[in-house]
Amino acid sequence: MTTIGAERPDTEVAVILGVDTHLDSHAAVALDHLGRRLGESSVPTTVKGYERLLCWAEDFGPVRCAGVEGTSSYGAGLTRHLRASGVEVLEVERPKHRRRSSRSNVGKSDPSDAYSAARAGNRPEKRRACPRAATAAWR
Repeated sequence: MTTIGAERPDTEVAVILGVDTHLDSHAAVALDHLGRRLGESSVPTTVKGYERLLCWAEDFGPVRCAGVEGTSSYGAGLTRHLRASGVEVLEVERPKHRRRSSRSNVGKSDPSDAYSAARAGNRPEKRRACPRAATAAWR
């Protein structure tokens, strides 16, 4: 008898990581190969934070790729760390948001931006390699 939706223990989930980068912290979302959200996390922009982020994502399964916003600015340090760990890093354009009033951040959310980065990293037409990250001077 076959049960629909039952996971087999020998099946590995390919993880796609999306990261919304900032000066002091990065927001991340992990998706499975079907685009389902596995979890979200926020880490400081330090080597320990990068290591914690990668370990967190690998808890879901092997990380296939990471869509990172700002690979040559705020995400440069994370990009170098992920590449050194063997993860393919793809530069993702920051999402365009509607004009916001100064009183609210309607339409803006770090986890939703990270989710968009992960989705774009999983779609070949929305991603590009990030050659500038290796020489960027930011964190």
